[in-house]
Amino acid sequence: MTEPAAWGRARSSREGKDHETRTALLERAAEVFATEGYAATTIADITAAAGVSRASFYLYFTSKADVFASVAVAVRDDFLAAHEMTGVDETDPVALGRASSAAFLRANTRHHDLMAVIEHQSLSDESIAAIWSEIRERPRRRMVRYVEQLTELGLASPAADAESVATAVVGMFAEFAHQRITDPLEFERTVDALNAMYLRLLGAEPLESDPMVLQDDPS
Repeated sequence: MTEPAAWGRARSSREGKDHETRTALLERAAEVFATEGYAATTIADITAAAGVSRASFYLYFTSKADVFASVAVAVRDDFLAAHEMTGVDETDPVALGRASSAAFLRANTRHHDLMAVIEHQSLSDESIAAIWSEIRERPRRRMVRYVEQLTELGLASPAADAESVATAVVGMFAEFAHQRITDPLEFERTVDALNAMYLRLLGAEPLESDPMVLQDDPS
């Protein structure tokens, strides 16, 4: 039996409203968790921030742990999506390195406080630990494959084996991310410096504008 058009529109409207409410809860929950931490956050804090009732909260999530897991998954997905370098030539280590450096710093700036909460919660929650491992390990594994690929193509002569180089690069990026750089000029300088160090570890040919390249003294 064909569904009446009015019923279809009503259902679509309801589904749209449900999506909006769930999204609002996730966004406000992320803000509260980032500000208060996991332990201090209550469901009442989240519903108050989202402007919905406690009953509405339980239509979408079963508990504080459930909504936190959904927030962590959203952060993971956004963080990993930032590493998808579409439109960049993967055989150009200079261009890809700079794009990756910028994407990594931006993602960490967006989620800096929340990442700290996720990391802390991963110590006591296995499901969050699995999400945290993906956030940290998937970029590293991707880097391992990339170093191996460039080496096979003769485009890189890494300073060490692929595993060690990848671990060093990801660790270096993570350390710089703690600075939470918001000034545009400082951000660009940091990206340039990260890319220069990355190219050194990779053993790839740097650009002449590489800030780590020592220029000849004209005198």
